[in-house]
Amino acid sequence: MARLNAHELVDIVVDDGSFVSWDTAPVMPAGGISEEYAAELAAAREKSGVDEAIITGEGMIEGRRVAIVAGEFRFLAGSIGVSAAQRLVEAIERATLEGLPLLAGPASGGTRMQEGTIAFLSMVKITNAVMAHRRAALPYLVYLRHPTTGGVFASWGSMGHVTVAEAGSLIGFLGPRVYEAIYGEKFPENVQTGENLHKHGIIDAVIGPERIQTTVARVLDVLMGAKEIPLRVADPDTRPEVVDPNSDAWEAITRSRNPERPGVRDLLRTAANTVLPLNGTGQGEKDPGLLLALAKFGSAPCIILGQDRFRQDSRAPLGPAALREARRGMRLAAELNLPLVTVIDTPGAALSKSAEEGGIAGEIARSLADLANLDAPSVSLILGEGSGGGALALIPADRVLSAENGWLSPLPPEGASAIVHRTTERAPEMAQSQGVHAPMLKETGVVNRIIAEHPDASQEPLDFVSRVGATLEYELIELMREPSDRRLARRMERYRTLGI
Repeated sequence: MARLNAHELVDIVVDDGSFVSWDTAPVMPAGGISEEYAAELAAAREKSGVDEAIITGEGMIEGRRVAIVAGEFRFLAGSIGVSAAQRLVEAIERATLEGLPLLAGPASGGTRMQEGTIAFLSMVKITNAVMAHRRAALPYLVYLRHPTTGGVFASWGSMGHVTVAEAGSLIGFLGPRVYEAIYGEKFPENVQTGENLHKHGIIDAVIGPERIQTTVARVLDVLMGAKEIPLRVADPDTRPEVVDPNSDAWEAITRSRNPERPGVRDLLRTAANTVLPLNGTGQGEKDPGLLLALAKFGSAPCIILGQDRFRQDSRAPLGPAALREARRGMRLAAELNLPLVTVIDTPGAALSKSAEEGGIAGEIARSLADLANLDAPSVSLILGEGSGGGALALIPADRVLSAENGWLSPLPPEGASAIVHRTTERAPEMAQSQGVHAPMLKETGVVNRIIAEHPDASQEPLDFVSRVGATLEYELIELMREPSDRRLARRMERYRTLGI
């Protein structure tokens, strides 16, 4: 397939005329080089028009200053030796020092074989530089180009906060030519492709290079949001006129189960002005019942974890992979100090052999611990059903909001009734006695704020999700403006004293 060289890639990504090179003269490996290798390097320079397999620098992307490192495959197959590694490390460290987001565009066969083990171990210092950049709460974005394999894919190519691949690209750990030489057979087709990695939840998207600039600009608009705290907005008038703890819990539960009720995708489609879906755990798993995305509600940026009511059913209940995907979102929020929104709308986590063997209980515990101890601002939204451990895993936040017909319960009321009364017929009575519905949750301090339905979100879906979006913008901005230590201490105290 035709591929862009490194400079062509940079030219279409950055604003016209804005790229400034950071490159200095290549360094010589400490052990020197042979005459044969020197001739190879000279030929590579002549063929590629660059002096090494990596180019680095900075540019503007829709007016935002960004650091860039890109591989040049025409220079010895983009292989990384001592000099290329040093250039990479110096650029990453400079981006960290200057507080710049970093866009990486690798295209490489991996380690430079002519330099052996020393080049191979250069991946350690590159990885360390990327980790220092991430610890500085700076976005690291990766665009995997055709081809990216070997140690490059197994180090700085797989460490992005957000990772996308070029359409039709060869992306894999062991290159197919090496596999065939070692094992005497061809590697299976259509495995080492960007499209297959996306299918399996390893990367976030597959896009052509012409879309990189717009995509990066939108991603950074969200990810840099914690460093660009927006101005306060007025508190929207979204609370119900009357909140009655003695209202009918079963009526709320019945309304929450209406198939016409809007879900998290409706919320994003109508109330968010930026939505960038992320995909999977990054480790080979994804669950259709959990939506992970970067989003903005008005001027408030966030990472959103949403239980998708329309993609959970008896055949595909919320499983362990959904919670591992949610924990990826929590890690992103923690690293970038970016507000996190969890949307609770589930009839319950999976109860099955595969869920048990996949560690569902442990994932609920780890999600619960990660969210409760998250350094970043957090808002939980009970949009509809809030049943069992699947809901518990996403509830402990700085602010808990609920739709007027939202509810939260250890089990579906039918299950609670079966345990206590040995029949499901007393579910309405159990729901009322447990106080699972939003007005009682507000009374007991579980919920901070209720968002009105008039009288049911299914009857006014667009107006309802618009109210939710306006409320989220207000709550997120208020939390972003509060000192993190005070916010976290208040969250801990709240759950320590709940019910006492």
